[in-house]
Amino acid sequence: MQPSRHLTIPDEHAGRRLDQSLAELLPEYSRSRIQAWIDAGLVRIEDAEVSRKQKVWGGERISVAVELHPAELPHQAEDIALAIVHEDEAILVLNKPAGLVTHPGAGNWEGTLLNALLHHVPSAATLPRAGIVHRLDKDTSGLMVVAKTLEAQTQLVRDLQARTVKRIYWAVALGRIQPPEGDIEAAIGRHPTQRVKMAVVEEDRGKPALTHYKVLRQFAEHAWVECRLATGRTHQIRVHLAHVGHPLLGDLVYAGRKRSAIAFPRQALHAVRLGLVHPVSGESLQWEAPPPPDFAGLLEQLERDDAA
Repeated sequence: MQPSRHLTIPDEHAGRRLDQSLAELLPEYSRSRIQAWIDAGLVRIEDAEVSRKQKVWGGERISVAVELHPAELPHQAEDIALAIVHEDEAILVLNKPAGLVTHPGAGNWEGTLLNALLHHVPSAATLPRAGIVHRLDKDTSGLMVVAKTLEAQTQLVRDLQARTVKRIYWAVALGRIQPPEGDIEAAIGRHPTQRVKMAVVEEDRGKPALTHYKVLRQFAEHAWVECRLATGRTHQIRVHLAHVGHPLLGDLVYAGRKRSAIAFPRQALHAVRLGLVHPVSGESLQWEAPPPPDFAGLLEQLERDDAA
């Protein structure tokens, strides 16, 4: 929290509501934010509590305890366990569990991978996004690479843009996929009406996106699919497979009306393999992370059902 701001209501504001007056006197803050401060008791007139609809008449001395939004505060280091599969002086490769948010954002300002990285690698505080160069959705599990130096981060970002970082995912999608192997190439951008979603859009409204897929096992009503990203757009695999009529099992955001008789608590997506050229040594490296118990159990259940 910042030190209190002290203001005097100008005479020309006489007859206005308190929140209206403060919104003009503090233009760097939104009116809704000022109203929240009033409701929380952070705004006082002559040290007395006030309400947002209270009238002012000019000359009142106001104190405002400015409460910073979490987005304005420095991210805090948190002792959160990480499943590290490789670490050296330049990079860290980890197996992210489902449920862990990659970067702080609305509704998830703490307990994220970034907070964990700041604890594990304190010097990451000097790096953009604490060295994070690509993300996995909260409910997607699997391999991620993180830079520990600015030089490594810069090179990894270049490699991602050049499509030389190999990212391979396993997914369980709905339906019978034909052909069993191919490419999905369609631009991805923000959904035109639902801003929290992505969608396949016209090329001039989105970014190019290419997903290579291969069905590893076709079950009666589901498909175990391997997907290789040529680009890394937000929600790319989820959006592309839903676009061709085969949304991921458990993906309530993109499945639309398609449903499965099998319940799965998250989108069935796991980053199983990661390959890259080390940004310092130039060595070609690859890692593999077996799917977590929930995903492995899902595949076993599908095999049992198929055999029944």
